[in-house]
Amino acid sequence: MKTKRRTTRKPAKRSTKKFYIPPFKGILLASVIISVCVLLLLIAKLPGDKKPSPADQVSITQRFKDENKQSEKPAQKPEEPKIKQESPKKSEAEQMVQKPQPQAPVSQKPSEQKPEQPVTHEKPKPAEPKPSPKPSTPAPKSFDFPQAVNNAQLVFVFDDGGQNLSQLDSFLSLPFPITVAVMPGLKNSSGAAYKIRKSGNEVILHQPMQSVDLKINPGPGAITPDMNEEEIKAVLFKNIQEIGPVQGMNNHEGSLITADAEKMETILKFASDNELYFLDSRTNVQTQVPYVSQQLGFSWYERNIFLDNTKTKENALTELKKGLNIANKNGSVIMIGHIWSADFLPAFLKEVYSELKQKGYTFSVVSKSKGKKQ
Repeated sequence: MKTKRRTTRKPAKRSTKKFYIPPFKGILLASVIISVCVLLLLIAKLPGDKKPSPADQVSITQRFKDENKQSEKPAQKPEEPKIKQESPKKSEAEQMVQKPQPQAPVSQKPSEQKPEQPVTHEKPKPAEPKPSPKPSTPAPKSFDFPQAVNNAQLVFVFDDGGQNLSQLDSFLSLPFPITVAVMPGLKNSSGAAYKIRKSGNEVILHQPMQSVDLKINPGPGAITPDMNEEEIKAVLFKNIQEIGPVQGMNNHEGSLITADAEKMETILKFASDNELYFLDSRTNVQTQVPYVSQQLGFSWYERNIFLDNTKTKENALTELKKGLNIANKNGSVIMIGHIWSADFLPAFLKEVYSELKQKGYTFSVVSKSKGKKQ
């Protein structure tokens, strides 16, 4: 029986030992749970720690503690300026070098590029002389105008003024004096005469006269074959009152009237009485102006060249060269063009002017020309 009791006591001691084991297991379980929680916390912190490296955190916290405290939540935004500031702060000497460099190069690089661009542009600049109009300066030399003899005089007269003021302006801009013949009775007659005088050029009456072709209407204020002496004088007086003051007159059309000695005697006497010169446009080879003028002892002028009977630059150049030959032979030439040739004639005359001047030609108006006939 004693043996049985001993056996029963031993398990009782063992049972007390087993009751101490569960607390350790609980501790182990608790430690496991705690360790799992710690791991979870560490895992939660790991994504925030990955972006800024620990080395960066140490340098940032050491240099910018205040900034890190204020900008913990928007860690990404301050990281950009922090990283930008780290590079200059690592070497203050580099800041001094780098800061002026972004400023100076900004002003220097364009300045360095500006000379580079002209260098590149200067290379293609030789291409400019290819289309440049500068070769047009030697181009007039191809006109081959003869040298002027004794400062031969060129007189340019432009008929049909009063029809168009805008066309007239291109002639008034010519670089030499001109004479403009203004027609009467037109909308712009008086306005054209005013503009011509204001420009310093000479105004004359472009007197309409009947042509041999009776179907041609010479225009308002014309002299017709059925007019007597008094009627002719009245028409001339009225026209001059509208256009005047004028220095003289020439005929518009008038191939029939200028061939009529009686009619021309009345016209030339009127011109002489009013101290006006008469320029014969020579629209008829049978003109009686030279004969009547000589009989009356009056002086007169006559046209030598029509520049634009054919409205081309080539024809004008041909006629101009003929005029130069006349000027070199007689000392003066009177060349007539028309206001309706404004689309090419003024530009052509401006083009040839420089060479004509270089060759010694002079320019004048009819009243001051050397071409007076006596």
